[in-house]
Amino acid sequence: MPADESSAVRRGSARAPASRLLAAAPAPAGVPLPAGPALRGRLAAGVRRPGASRDAGRGGAGSRVPRPGRGGGPRRAYERARRAWDRPLTAYYVILGSSLLITVLGLVMVYSASMIQALNISKPATYFFGKQFVAAVIGGVLMAVAARMPVKLHRGLAYPILMVTVFLMVLVQVPGIGMSVNGNQNWIYLGGPFQLQPSEFGKLALILWGADLLARKQDKRLLTQWKHMLVPLVPVAFMLLGLIMLGGDMGTAIILTAVLFGLLWLAGAPTRLFAGVLGFAAVMAFLLIWTSPNRMSRLSCMGIVGEPDPEAGCWQAAHGIYALASGGWFGSGLGASVEKWGQLPEPHTDFIFAITGEELGLAGTLSVLALFAALGYAGIRVAGRTEDPFVRYAAGGVITWIMAQAVINIGAVLGLLPIAGVPLPLFSYGGSALLPTMFAVGLMIAFARDDPAAKMALAMRKPGVRWKTMRRRGKKRPSGER
Repeated sequence: MPADESSAVRRGSARAPASRLLAAAPAPAGVPLPAGPALRGRLAAGVRRPGASRDAGRGGAGSRVPRPGRGGGPRRAYERARRAWDRPLTAYYVILGSSLLITVLGLVMVYSASMIQALNISKPATYFFGKQFVAAVIGGVLMAVAARMPVKLHRGLAYPILMVTVFLMVLVQVPGIGMSVNGNQNWIYLGGPFQLQPSEFGKLALILWGADLLARKQDKRLLTQWKHMLVPLVPVAFMLLGLIMLGGDMGTAIILTAVLFGLLWLAGAPTRLFAGVLGFAAVMAFLLIWTSPNRMSRLSCMGIVGEPDPEAGCWQAAHGIYALASGGWFGSGLGASVEKWGQLPEPHTDFIFAITGEELGLAGTLSVLALFAALGYAGIRVAGRTEDPFVRYAAGGVITWIMAQAVINIGAVLGLLPIAGVPLPLFSYGGSALLPTMFAVGLMIAFARDDPAAKMALAMRKPGVRWKTMRRRGKKRPSGER
């Protein structure tokens, strides 16, 4: 046979269907060759087309039929959720989405809970809402700026923020500059309806400065010595606590103490050292509570039941429980609260969660709790997956701050904890509390973006990057692969 004819035969046989080739092949001795539909069925079952092994895992023609009772139902949903949670940008989206939802829902509830309070002081019904909205806009700008800042710049801002905060906290105690609100000398008058509480920025200052300090000491392997772990972190924290307690703000001091313990725990403080600092803080808290009749009355209101005395200190705690109890499953409706008409003090600040339960019911309160849980879990993921010690300490400190403050506020509304007078983060009324909290959320977003896998995923979202990457991958394929 000539060469050109043999090559044509080979090309024709390579393009011929598998059924024609098998039909033309001689049958083995003693084995009959099936024909017709039987042959086609055997070919369909036994002959695999090129690339069928790849299609098998994708549910293609060559995929196996799953066995009954395997890979379906709750287990399949769990696997999908786990794969979705393991994606590089999940923490980034969860932190951003949950914080924004909490802030927006907080604005709605501040407007609803503060209308009567504003009318009582001869102000428009939107008075408190307008101030909170302005603070939320400024806080959103701060959050966006913090989210775009590199980690090195955050570390560089640690010392300036600490020094400015200490200066403002000292300035609060100067007569004529500092002012008292609800018995606490922790405010600076800025003019008009605006005031500033520097102690709220002390939480952020301690977190940034403490994280930078511990990260530098870890790089030098000094945290194995208890002196380097405590000094100067604990003395500086006690200095901030002293300045806060000069104004009588016990609630903010508790949150700052929780942040200090969170940093020590993340740094790997030994049990004896941790217990010693905790015991000293507990003794100081007991003395501060025991020497103050107001704080003792708040402690005695835990678990209050029955009709409270208007002259006693448990009026607010009891009516917070009444508001939650009257909400039912889905609440009385937005704006339809009864307790905010003068029965419940501070309905738009410390006890806004009670008004949420009355107007939105159990569904509304559980939604708020779920958003805080998502924010906390995403922050823990950022702190746990990073290799940068500063990111781990700072993210852990921010989550300790937000979660501890949320637990103390909600626990006081539920009657499980004494009333500490701290707002619900990102939710309650108060611009001085909202601004540093939103900056801290932007800090966590920056940390989530700084993860190497997240950086690559964000780069793939830019216009043109994906097409160029696909072209580079296409050049690496063998020339015979289609």
